[in-house]
Amino acid sequence: MENSVKQKTVWKEPVWMWVILAAALGLLGIIFYEGLSATVRAWGQEEYSHGYMIPLVVAFLIWQKKDQLEKVRFSDSWIGAVIVLLGVGLYFVGELSTLYIIIQYAFLVTLFGVAFCMVGWEGMRKIWIPLLFLIFMIPLPSFLFNNLSSLLQLISSELGVAVIRFFGVSVYLEGNVIDLGNYQLQVVEACNGLRYLFPLMSLAFLCAYFFKGAFWKRAIIFLSSIPITVLMNSFRIGVTGVLVDYKGIAMAEGFLHDFEGWFIFMSCLGILLLEMWILSKVGRDGNRPLREVFGLDFPEPTPKDAVVQYRTPPKPFLFSILLLLVTVTSASMLEQREEIIPQRADFSEFPLQVGSWQGKDERMEQIYVNALKFDDYIMANFDDGTGKIINFYVAYYGSQRKGESAHSPRSCLPGDGWRMTGLTSKIVDGADVGSTPLKVNRVEIQKGDYKQLVYYWFQQRGRVITNEYLVKWYLFWDALTKNRTDGALIRLTTLVAPNEEMSNAEQRLDEFTKAVTDILEDYVPGEEPEGMIDARLASRN
Repeated sequence: MENSVKQKTVWKEPVWMWVILAAALGLLGIIFYEGLSATVRAWGQEEYSHGYMIPLVVAFLIWQKKDQLEKVRFSDSWIGAVIVLLGVGLYFVGELSTLYIIIQYAFLVTLFGVAFCMVGWEGMRKIWIPLLFLIFMIPLPSFLFNNLSSLLQLISSELGVAVIRFFGVSVYLEGNVIDLGNYQLQVVEACNGLRYLFPLMSLAFLCAYFFKGAFWKRAIIFLSSIPITVLMNSFRIGVTGVLVDYKGIAMAEGFLHDFEGWFIFMSCLGILLLEMWILSKVGRDGNRPLREVFGLDFPEPTPKDAVVQYRTPPKPFLFSILLLLVTVTSASMLEQREEIIPQRADFSEFPLQVGSWQGKDERMEQIYVNALKFDDYIMANFDDGTGKIINFYVAYYGSQRKGESAHSPRSCLPGDGWRMTGLTSKIVDGADVGSTPLKVNRVEIQKGDYKQLVYYWFQQRGRVITNEYLVKWYLFWDALTKNRTDGALIRLTTLVAPNEEMSNAEQRLDEFTKAVTDILEDYVPGEEPEGMIDARLASRN
């Protein structure tokens, strides 16, 4: 008799507890408003357009567990309070460093901690996976997105060309440019497959979650979304190339191009479902119909004769709300830190006479300007009078807090068809940035019979950095300690003539680098106070 009553007992929250929960969510919205706004703006991009659905899906997944949660009497768990403290700490780090990505992940950590405080260990075991799904609504950090985009462009181009050749069409691949003879197709960022990959990975996560089978099967379902997307996107590029070869360039534009994208995504989803059907037939738990292995279960209704008991809010949950109130107060009292963007000269004023070198200004196509998102740039060819040319390129960012940052040449050069044959670092004797000897990345690249020598480095707030990952660390550190995220990528390139020694090209770059570094200090600010920059610019004018 006692067991029967126990089984029919359900736990529910009184109305006033729902009010407290709504207040906690409101506090989270106030605290993380800027980070959440940046997240919603990112959903406007095709790669993240599925983000609008994720909070709704998570709410549904938690509602699915309603009948199971009703059987749990929520217990105190102070580990949740520790997680909330960690999330709040990350929030202040993100605010002080003015980096949205830290604030966005701090929101997820804090939300996870608040939920932990409310439902305790037993309740958390039932809803932690749905909460984990919220990760898919956060955009990737810019430098990871750019590197992944460049890598997928190259892979898709190579596999796409393999598809074109399979159909007997003669084609030549140069980086991301597919040359069909009469037509050339540029595999741009929009064709990198990320607009399929991120939504499909989210769907694959849900499919793995609903799949009733061994963990290894679920892992395969989720991870297979990556090769499926890459292969199908490459197939799309290949088919487009074949259609263009037979029917003309119109096959790569307009409605047909958009329809191909929709068709490929639905095909990816179909392959995923086929894979789940095959996995349902494999192993000791096989020979079950797919509808039994994969199904959307709805919560059982509360028994009519159940004994309803009302929960009281766990102490850690009340503590987490108090902590959020303190955070709101502290955040409002925190001095509004407007990012320092130092005074500098515009590259339109950059001299085209550098020592004995005479320059000719070049302009970049608007499609690349839009993709790189810099605030100012210069691209010029400098001639030493003997026909030896150095291409000088600087991309300057006044602020890198919103995800805009310099693309590493390691990612960009292969996309133009150049193959790296040597990569080292060296100090250029006689060239200094501030009081620091200039250290550059020295890259030898080759395309067919042509060779070039490249120097590049990142000049950021008085630092010279050659490692792309250290750039990200100092970006965070300087945003936190100096309230600055400005910086530039500087790249010098010279063609190595067929009969020329590499040492001659290196000497040419060394001489130009020494001549240009002193001029650059007016255009790429160092670590000196803004007043010193203003005074120097005024004296030069």
